[in-house]
Amino acid sequence: MNSVISFVIVLGVLVFVHEFGHFLFSKLFGVRVLKCSLGFGNKEVGRKWGETEYLISAFPLGGYVKMFGEIQGEDEGPL
Repeated sequence: MNSVISFVIVLGVLVFVHEFGHFLFSKLFGVRVLKCSLGFGNKEVGRKWGETEYLISAFPLGGYVKMFGEIQGEDEGPL
């Protein structure tokens, strides 16, 4: 059981560092970040700060950074 918990914690740290790299470079190059999530699936905890919604989701086996303009035809919408 301890090895499973350790695996999830180490994987979570690796995912966080990886996704933070996407987030950081998006911000450095002036790309709007709409969502930044640690995990996939249903939102467990979330908070909107500025234009970005920060999430912790149900399955901690990945994550994502949703940048503005990733979807073709996406409207600018309010800032």
